[in-house]
Amino acid sequence: MNYIAKILMNSLYGRFGMVDNFIISQIMNKEDYDKFEKLDKNNSIIDVIDLDDNLLVQTKNQKVELDTLLDNSSEIHNINIAIAAAITGYARIHMSQFKNNKDYNLYYSDTDSIYIDTPLNETFISEKLGFMKLEYVCKDAIFLSPKVYSLITENEIRIKIKGLSSKALNEITIDDLKELLIKDSKFEANQEREKWYKDISSGNISIKEQIYTLKVTGNKIKFIYKNEKLT
Repeated sequence: MNYIAKILMNSLYGRFGMVDNFIISQIMNKEDYDKFEKLDKNNSIIDVIDLDDNLLVQTKNQKVELDTLLDNSSEIHNINIAIAAAITGYARIHMSQFKNNKDYNLYYSDTDSIYIDTPLNETFISEKLGFMKLEYVCKDAIFLSPKVYSLITENEIRIKIKGLSSKALNEITIDDLKELLIKDSKFEANQEREKWYKDISSGNISIKEQIYTLKVTGNKIKFIYKNEKLT
């Protein structure tokens, strides 16, 4: 139940910010398409892709979109961008008190977590909703990029690399991550699984091995190097 509640809290608010007039894709033979096109009074067809004897037809209800833009109350949508924006906005405001705190050094942070070098004030810690929870006490840690890091505790070594398969992750060591602290270094890991790539225009599906390239990225973090090594 805790996991279900967490997923609902983390993702449900995002639905308020999504357009609910989705594109519908369907495959039909060319004879049926002629009939479909004649019955399409709302001009919903936005793309047609030839697939030999069949067609991939993409449609979107243009009337619904037009009525929504005119805002004449003829369409009701269970969305509210203000709600989605407010939730993420207030979350950033709440986390700013931890990110801009001079009582400790902040090494890494994510949506709802921080990694610091001193115990957090007990007033912020609780099992109640909205409070911080102490997850780990680390002896050492390596932070390379968002959701790519390693934690070394008294009892275990935890390595997190977003997008890497579990089998490939088990073969990565702390030494591999330390090598990435050197400027412009990178590491390639074989996912040991094949990925299907589809080409709708040609109607082909190709199967290729998936290679994961791991390197330090500074799109959300400003790195400081000393003697060509991340400090």
